[in-house]
Amino acid sequence: MDFLKPPEGTRHAKRVVGRGRGSGRGKTSGKGHKGQNARSGGSVRPGFEGGQMPIYRRVARRGFSNYPFKREVVPVNLSTLQRVFKSGDTVSLETLKEHGVLKKSVKDAKILAVGEIKKKLTVKDLPISAGARAKIEAAGGTVSGAEQTVADKTAADETVVEATVDETATTSDADDKE
Repeated sequence: MDFLKPPEGTRHAKRVVGRGRGSGRGKTSGKGHKGQNARSGGSVRPGFEGGQMPIYRRVARRGFSNYPFKREVVPVNLSTLQRVFKSGDTVSLETLKEHGVLKKSVKDAKILAVGEIKKKLTVKDLPISAGARAKIEAAGGTVSGAEQTVADKTAADETVVEATVDETATTSDADDKE
């Protein structure tokens, strides 16, 4: 244990105050003239704003916010697909990221019918609007694995939760009858 030393530059010598004007910390020792902060033990608690209503009381915080759990769906237009992809390419979340259409952090995207498409593309596992589906199929492309939109996924998740609750209730009813 004798050989352990703190990293260079992390330990500082204690500042010597009140030792003459030439030191830069003389007379009032860097505390200024009079006032609450010049006194022994004088300071205000964190969040104190001099009697003004503090920010933590001014801002209303009531109820539940869904903000941390929100799902952001990035729209992708057909005109973008027309410009970026070649005929016969497969369009998926991964290929959209590879071609620089979406940032790597994006988790959900939806193809919208904005613009025209003339290339034959295969869209896999992406939510797609009805108009975009019709335009892609009219151009000779195919759409697969996009039966569930983001809203449908959320509704499906809720259905699973409800089914689980119903099964639990049925099981407890059967136990009561015995």
